[in-house]
Amino acid sequence: MDPAVLGSKLASGLVASLVRKLFVADAPGAGLVDKPVRLTALVSFRGEKRTLGEKEVRALARRLVGAATDSPGEPPFPADEEPAVTDAMTVRLLALGDLDMDDVQAVRLGHRELARQLRAQAPPPLGLSTDAGHFLDSATEWACLHILDFFTRRSTFVARTLVEQTRVQSELIARLDELITRIPRPDARDAAFERRYLPYVAEQHNHITIYGIDLRDSPDRWPLEVAYLSLEATGDEDRAASGARAESAFSVHLPAEEALLVHDRVLLRGDAGSGKTTLVQWLAVTAARNGDRIPYVLPLRTLIRAGTLPSPNRLLAAVSCPLTPPDGWAERVLATRRALVLVDGLDEIPAADRHRTRAWLLGLIHAYPGNQWLLTSRPTAVRSDWLTGEDFRELVLAPMRPAEVTTFVRRWHEAAQARDYLGPLLDALRTKRDLARLATNPLMCGLICALHRERRGYLPINRPELYEAALSMLLARRDRERGMGTPDGIDLSQGARSELLRRIAYALILSGRTEMEQDAAQAVVERALPSIAMPPEQQDAGEIFRHLLLRSGLLREPAPKIVDFVHRTFQDYLGALAAVEEGHIDVLVSHAHEPQWEDVIRMAVAHARPHERVDLLRKLLALGHTRTDLLALACLEDATSLLPQVRAEVEERAALLIPPQSKAEAQVLAQAGPLILELLPGPEGLTAAEAAAVTRTAALVGTEGALPVLKEFRSHPDLAVRAQLVGAWSQFDADEYVDEVLTHVAAADLFITVREEAQLRALPRLGPRPRVRFNGTHDPVPLLAALSKKTLSHLVIYENTLLSDLTPLRSAPGLTYLHLHRCPGIGDLSPLADTQLTELHMCWTGRGAQFTGLDRCHGLRHLGLDGELSWGVPLSRFLSTTAPLEFLFLSHGAVESRGLEDIGQWPTLRTLSLGPSPGRLWRRDWQAIARLPRLTHLTLHNSVLDLLDDTPQMPGVEVLRVTHLNGWEELSRLALCCPRVREVTLAPATDRTIEVDRYRAVFPDAEVTVESL
Repeated sequence: MDPAVLGSKLASGLVASLVRKLFVADAPGAGLVDKPVRLTALVSFRGEKRTLGEKEVRALARRLVGAATDSPGEPPFPADEEPAVTDAMTVRLLALGDLDMDDVQAVRLGHRELARQLRAQAPPPLGLSTDAGHFLDSATEWACLHILDFFTRRSTFVARTLVEQTRVQSELIARLDELITRIPRPDARDAAFERRYLPYVAEQHNHITIYGIDLRDSPDRWPLEVAYLSLEATGDEDRAASGARAESAFSVHLPAEEALLVHDRVLLRGDAGSGKTTLVQWLAVTAARNGDRIPYVLPLRTLIRAGTLPSPNRLLAAVSCPLTPPDGWAERVLATRRALVLVDGLDEIPAADRHRTRAWLLGLIHAYPGNQWLLTSRPTAVRSDWLTGEDFRELVLAPMRPAEVTTFVRRWHEAAQARDYLGPLLDALRTKRDLARLATNPLMCGLICALHRERRGYLPINRPELYEAALSMLLARRDRERGMGTPDGIDLSQGARSELLRRIAYALILSGRTEMEQDAAQAVVERALPSIAMPPEQQDAGEIFRHLLLRSGLLREPAPKIVDFVHRTFQDYLGALAAVEEGHIDVLVSHAHEPQWEDVIRMAVAHARPHERVDLLRKLLALGHTRTDLLALACLEDATSLLPQVRAEVEERAALLIPPQSKAEAQVLAQAGPLILELLPGPEGLTAAEAAAVTRTAALVGTEGALPVLKEFRSHPDLAVRAQLVGAWSQFDADEYVDEVLTHVAAADLFITVREEAQLRALPRLGPRPRVRFNGTHDPVPLLAALSKKTLSHLVIYENTLLSDLTPLRSAPGLTYLHLHRCPGIGDLSPLADTQLTELHMCWTGRGAQFTGLDRCHGLRHLGLDGELSWGVPLSRFLSTTAPLEFLFLSHGAVESRGLEDIGQWPTLRTLSLGPSPGRLWRRDWQAIARLPRLTHLTLHNSVLDLLDDTPQMPGVEVLRVTHLNGWEELSRLALCCPRVREVTLAPATDRTIEVDRYRAVFPDAEVTVESL
């Protein structure tokens, strides 16, 4: 029915008179009380002065509905539905008493929004026809219009409105003043320059070389968004920061490009060819296009060449950016915390330069806090604690899983227009284990794809053969396949090209660098020419070097007058060959302790003649260091032939390092490849820590031979061992691993993590599993259908952009724990009311998230909020005030807009944990915290210490924990705030050493301990 027609059927005089009866008479004055008068105190059917009951409200609703049906003209709905409509209207009118707002707030909402909130508070009517439902909604809006008109006529309304406006304006002025002091007015010249700089960065880095595609007139550079493959980064889980209490979460797995979403400082390690530089390009292009950060791409090999590392204002010039920024622009970007600093290649600078590089980085980080930093390195180039003391989170690029390899191969063949070769190669990767073992990173996958097409199906089965085949393809067939003839009039054989490139590569390796001046490279070519048979007219070193740079496919010009190899792996391979040809075995051994020489030495073992190979391996063993012993073990994988006694010597020495004792030792052992699997012991006689390290080693190797090793531990009782077994699922065939390992692992106290579609399909075969975690964007229908809902107790959903409806969880009555991590589609939490949910953790990005329905979860005891709620929404509107809340974690702006004034609504709260930047907390917030009658445990992130300037005493706090400390913080103010604390735990940011005696003097009456990492 048209609203105008409905309005004619509902006389305004009748509606107004009925509305007035719903509310108590007002008193004079402005309503200046400690708290605004809520609607619950105004309606006449609640409170001490009630004049109506449910019976009377039903009578009013009956009159309202009856007036519409009795009026002349078309009835708004069938007459037999009048009782049901009356009942629904009664419920909506009674819902006025459940709204947590006052009259001023209601008028500000407007009649339509007020009607919507009444509909949300009342249960949905069942069985009504479409016409009846439309009438009910329209009548509700009509009634709300008169309700708001009634409010504006109350004697206290105008006065209270003026008071409320004054309060809001004062608060807004204070916030604007603070914002102005924090963010200086941007310079118009800066904005104009950034409009030029950001597109330049996006264009400069929006390409990627896919090796081998450049044959037969195909381009060798492809748009980054087409070729980019998201890989996984792994690292240790910081459970204290997340606020979650999932005791089985030992590590974190996330898409590498999202590393900076959860931490502003990241050191990312990855093997050669694992995609580190491509990730840097992706982050730079994404930031430039979004405009939310100003990206700086800083290849260290380029910066270090200039001698003095650049100041902020010299950063663009140091990387040969042709744009000139306004004076002081870079400092202003850094000072306003808008920079994304991407420092690529810690492993590509000499070890002697790393100390000053670290000092330069720390100087920038300390001078300009609040920016985002990503550093990349090969795994062993810098020690594990190189930057952890500066709150850098260390992550490792994981090897490509089978599903990622398949995706890469498909994209490669699509880009190369070589679809005929796709099926046979995928079959080969599934059936040939040696080949699959090579396809672990984008570089190797690209070379395999190129060689498979170029050789029409024949493929090498080890690294040296693969590189040799790639060089043959690039050096000998590249121009010929393109029909180039003899470009530049220079006809160099494959052997001559290879010889010259080997000399350049070895010169770079000896200097400890990956770039050199083109004049220096040309001098290397000039010294080598007399030993190469070439016509005299073609022996111009400058022309030959230029020919190699343009036509070899292995050299490039990263900056004017500079040369490097297109990938570090080719430099190592060719340089190792040069070292062997020169007979420089002792030179190789003398550098065996340097991480950047590891691949060179392994390649040298592959190139060496049998007697040279024996000499090199025995000299490595003679050094007597763990690192070189393991390097010798890793070299066996590339040794095509070797005296049996020498192989036995190497394996016996490595056996002394087995079993590994830690995660770090497991990582090093795994680099030896599949042969280490034969040396790993079974579970008998191992400590729990050793057993966990052994399973980690086997999982990292991840080949078919690792499965029997892991099977031996499937009945192990230790939690850490079982967690390693569960976490290794993605390294193997999903179904086979379920049958051989997972179905035998006791996992009632462990999360089963599903990352791939194959794992999702295999999950039901595991039987009822109470704890399940889903990583990534999966179709929500099969995802939720795969759960054993009757036994489900703990559920984590991580980074699912498709999930929007939690209704299926209604059939999981035993669900007690839920963690929703960046699932932007989730807004309605009301289905959780039908579960036994006691613990909820939510993490989201962006500002002003709106969630509804949690106020119906009356049994919630533990809550973690990591993100900013909708502006102006207090916790008491988000969460049921009847919930017996005992634990509350707040982080990243969770209470930015309203603070914690209403925290007293949960007097049962025992533990309050404030993570990074929970929001601005004023004295009134701390006073509300101090009044909590049962609060005994308080956890504070280092960033919260700056908010304690005006804090009252909190005498109830007995147990205090402070996290992410650097060791120099002053905690005397905190000691004054917590005068009765008896236990103090200090958690260092990473591997920093905290002088516990210093803090014992600050807390003389408490037991002070430092939390071990």
